[in-house]
Order: sequence, then C-alpha cells, then structure tokens
Amino acid sequence: MPNNVCNCRVPCPDKQLHVHELQGSVEISPCPSPHNHRCATVTGEAIPTGSSHVHEVTFRTDYYDDHYHEYTGTTSKPIKIGNRHVHYLNSVTSVEDGHRHRFNLTTFIENPIGQ
Repeated sequence: MPNNVCNCRVPCPDKQLHVHELQGSVEISPCPSPHNHRCATVTGEAIPTGSSHVHEVTFRTDYYDDHYHEYTGTTSKPIKIGNRHVHYLNSVTSVEDGHRHRFNLTTFIENPIGQ
C-alpha cells in the first residue's frame, strides 16, 4: 500500500509492521430503544510516544435501527502480558440517533504466533 492511503496521522509504511486486532461490543445505550453495537478493526501502526508507543484506532459499528456509530482515538500505552502486550481503550462513540455508547476494549495480543 503506498504511503498515506489509509489517512492516519503517520505515514503508512509499505508493509504492515506492528498493529493489533480489536473487536468487541459497546455498552447498551440508555435511550428509548436499548441496544448495543459491535465493532471490529485493526489498529494503525505503532506511534512512538516517549520510550513507548500507542496506536490510532478508527472504527464504525455495525448498523442497527437505522444508525451506526463511529470512533477515532488512540489506545493506552502497552500493557505487558508475558513477553507480549495489549492496549486498552476506554471511550465513547459518536452521537447518532440522539445517543452515544460507552465502551471498554482491549486489543488482541500483538503478533500472537510470532517468535
């Protein structure tokens, strides 16, 4: 993929180097029609921050009751799990159809079958 095709804040390398899968469900909304949505995506490449890194995350939820929600933000710094790591994401979606959804998600372990 040529540089900057993905529209993230940092140039995209010619090959994918360090990303995480992310999937989950947002919390049930307290609106008149209680419901939730699901999301699935892959983070952007690692963004250096001090001696660590974060990842940009952008997703659009599934479509339900004539609407969907969007989110763009960044993960936490790495959380060590053995010799691998995950990232935490705690935020809210965009307001659509008069409401938004809170969510708490963690990425999958990076490079789960790598050396």
